[in-house]
Amino acid sequence: MPTAARLFSAVALAILAFIVSGQVMPLMPEGTDFGIFTYVNMAVGAVMGWMVVGKRAGRGLIPGITNGMTGMMAMMFWCLCIYGAYEMFLRAMDRRYDDPFEGVMAIFKLGFDYASMIFVQNIIVTLLIGGVLTGLAGEYAAKRFR
Repeated sequence: MPTAARLFSAVALAILAFIVSGQVMPLMPEGTDFGIFTYVNMAVGAVMGWMVVGKRAGRGLIPGITNGMTGMMAMMFWCLCIYGAYEMFLRAMDRRYDDPFEGVMAIFKLGFDYASMIFVQNIIVTLLIGGVLTGLAGEYAAKRFR
């Protein structure tokens, strides 16, 4: 059921995804074609804000903050899985894997490789602050728009 808390949380996590996407782009190898990178991240952020943060809003300040952090972590997990799966698919089309299980395992390895590239101090701080603000936005909306 649509609520103001879900809407506020979805918008807040989509904005966080937009900001972090801009911070990630300079960290990638030169010549990387980003295409719809930012839009995919914003869509994942909006879905995680709607489903994870907004669903559990209205339980108080501290649970709201931890709820926002959970949503931020879920957003990062799914974005890394999506890009790991995309890279695995590109490599599979070049016949780099011998069997399907090797391809599935490569998704997690590639996601971990991307995570190790992008988790630098400014991105971590941005994610932490954004997660807290997302949780607070969901709590504000849940209390204000009943």
